[in-house]
Amino acid sequence: MTPDTPDTPWLIAGLGNPGPWFRQTRHNAGFLAADRLAERHGARFRRRGIATLVAEIEVDGRPVLLAKPLWFINLSGRPVAALMRRYGVPVERLVVVQDDLDFAFGSAKLKRGGGPGGHNGVRSVGEVLGTRDFVRLRFGVGRPPKGQSVGDYVLKRFSDDELAAMPGELDRCADALETLVRLGLSRAQDALNAPAR
Repeated sequence: MTPDTPDTPWLIAGLGNPGPWFRQTRHNAGFLAADRLAERHGARFRRRGIATLVAEIEVDGRPVLLAKPLWFINLSGRPVAALMRRYGVPVERLVVVQDDLDFAFGSAKLKRGGGPGGHNGVRSVGEVLGTRDFVRLRFGVGRPPKGQSVGDYVLKRFSDDELAAMPGELDRCADALETLVRLGLSRAQDALNAPAR
C-alpha cells in the first residue's frame, strides 16, 4: 500500500473525449474543470504515460497531478490506473471529475464511492481499479429534452447561456478541489454542496 504522507500526490482526473470536436460538449465537463484548475496555477498539460495529458501543480505545497485521459471516455480506467501506478497515487487520493445528468447545470457534488450512475467513464475507472472508493466531483449538465437520446445530448455543445456561466461554475469546482486537497472531503463538501445564496 502506498504511504499516505504530505508528499503523496493527489490525482485529479477529468473525464472527457479527445479532439477539438468534443471540446465544449457536456461529456467533456471533466476536461473543462481540469483545464480551469491548470490555468489558475499557470500549469501546462504535457503528454504522459499511455495516452494521457498531465499538468503538475501544488496546492499549499501538496503535489497534485491534473490528468485528461486521451482514450475515449468509456475507456478511461486504464490510463487513470497507469498514472496511479507511475506516480504512486493511492485510491484515497484519486478524484474523478465527471459530467452528471442527474444534476441541473450549475449544480455540482462531491462524494466518495457509490455506483457509476450510468456514466461509463466512471464505471471503467472502478472496474480497472477493482474499487469504487475514490472521490467523484459530479458536474451537473441536466437531462436531455424529451425526444433526445442521452448519447446525443451529452455529445452536444453547452448552450450559449451555459457557456457564459461556465467560468464561474468551473471556479466553484476548482475552489472545492483545492479545499479537498488542503482540508479534506468534508470541508470541500460543505463548501461546494451548500445552497447558492
